[in-house]
Amino acid sequence: MALIIDLKPSERLIIGNALVTNDDARTRLHIEGSAPILREKDIMLEDEADTPCKKIYFTVQLMYISPDPEKMHKTYFSLIHDIQHAAPSTSLFFAKISSHLMNGEYYKALKEARNLMEHEREMLANA
Repeated sequence: MALIIDLKPSERLIIGNALVTNDDARTRLHIEGSAPILREKDIMLEDEADTPCKKIYFTVQLMYISPDPEKMHKTYFSLIHDIQHAAPSTSLFFAKISSHLMNGEYYKALKEARNLMEHEREMLANA
């Protein structure tokens, strides 16, 4: 069964290692296969990773679109060590993200990293 993506005019997405930009009209894509796919709203640029948990999201995003994601595991585990020490409430999120990473479920890890960023946003708002 194909993944169906509706794109708005000028919306971008990553499919595998290619950036696709839609033209002036709405478009519906039917995508078959197992290439990583990221919609524009889910893409984080490196300069946007300006908090510890956003850096985690960015790192997991790189793993998701990389042909060799294991190369970034060391970076990820180094980042989580410091964050967990400073904010123990993040441990549950990291347990889920790490489990997904170890099982090769990079998109699921990315979704959980988005939840982690929301948790960080709430912690900072209440600080």
